[in-house]
Amino acid sequence: MAQSAPFTRRRKLTVKRYRPLLHAAIAALAVIVAGPTPAFAEETATMEAQAPLIVTDIAGRKVKLNAPVKRMLLGEGRQLYLIASLEPEDPLARIVAWRNDLIEADPATYAQYLQAFPELAKLPAFKGSEDSLVDIESAIIQKPDVVLLNLETMRANEDAQYIEKLAELNIPVLYIDFRHHPLENTEPTIRLLGKIMGREARAEEIIAFRHKAMARVSDVLAEHNPPRPKVFIERIGGYSDDCCLSFGAENFGNYVELAGGHNIGSDIIPATFGQLNPEQVIAANPDHVVITSADWEAYVPGGYWIPLGPGADPQVTRKKLEWFPTRNAYTGIAAQETRNFHGIWHQFYNSPYEFVAVQQLAKWFHPNLFDDLDPDATFAEYHRRFLPIKYQRGYSVSLSDNPS
Repeated sequence: MAQSAPFTRRRKLTVKRYRPLLHAAIAALAVIVAGPTPAFAEETATMEAQAPLIVTDIAGRKVKLNAPVKRMLLGEGRQLYLIASLEPEDPLARIVAWRNDLIEADPATYAQYLQAFPELAKLPAFKGSEDSLVDIESAIIQKPDVVLLNLETMRANEDAQYIEKLAELNIPVLYIDFRHHPLENTEPTIRLLGKIMGREARAEEIIAFRHKAMARVSDVLAEHNPPRPKVFIERIGGYSDDCCLSFGAENFGNYVELAGGHNIGSDIIPATFGQLNPEQVIAANPDHVVITSADWEAYVPGGYWIPLGPGADPQVTRKKLEWFPTRNAYTGIAAQETRNFHGIWHQFYNSPYEFVAVQQLAKWFHPNLFDDLDPDATFAEYHRRFLPIKYQRGYSVSLSDNPS
């Protein structure tokens, strides 16, 4: 299954290990080499003249490029979440190619952008995985001004010395991160892209919105200091039969803490991603179980995943969520008795939207404190202010009596 797996396995990466992927990627890049359509390739008259600029990426590398960038190659399609926020009037204007993960891992969002921007169907897309090499073996006729790569690809590309080879072609690479250390790296990533795109003021507006949304939770928790319920997060619920994939103290594990809960995975998993066994979950006796899931029909046809995302049918998502309390790992736990099982859109783990997840988690964990908090209204306002697509509900579901 050639795809962007919704989770990252940390392992030693070697050039030899990736040679088959490399040859496959060469064939994929042939589509790009053929040249993007004029809608993506032409420089728009509204863009400023370029000038050399030195920036520091999320890996701490000093990188020289020409800015504002006019031609961007996205190492992950979901980077569109931020690019569209920075440039909603024409989010495709600078993109010359992208990885196909948004198409497969978030089909509902892709459909929204495709409807708003039909030319998206012509954008060259290539396959790959979250930690795979960028392909440079074929000559890129129309070079991008920058290649954006997720931080987790760094080891593979360093082992293969691909960044140096791209530099020889005068193609700079920037590492960004929403996934491994989102609370630390998301806002620097927003500022970095704002700077190279000439959208710095817009970037600061997005950051200010995020701060205000997060304060809606942190200020209340600071005032009341409520007891923290124990929470287990089942990561990529329904994507595989494995139990029990989860998060350590980062990403959703951190979101739980910010929302006034205690993530039991933080006590056991030393990294961002990891796994508990069913006995550990039962012994921890969580008060809430939160399943991160999405529409993964492209990867696991007919699976137990919950098709959360824009426009999701609440009856369908609730019915799919009903299966999770029946898993052996949850036998006899407190959440099974109280029906505090919740589903949330998995892509909050890899986007600039984590403030929505924190609000939703807080509402589930402390419904009395956050009775007037409406995460849907928050996300709808973000769409109105920053995105070119209309907001549609469907990002969460719950079996409890508390509203989802």
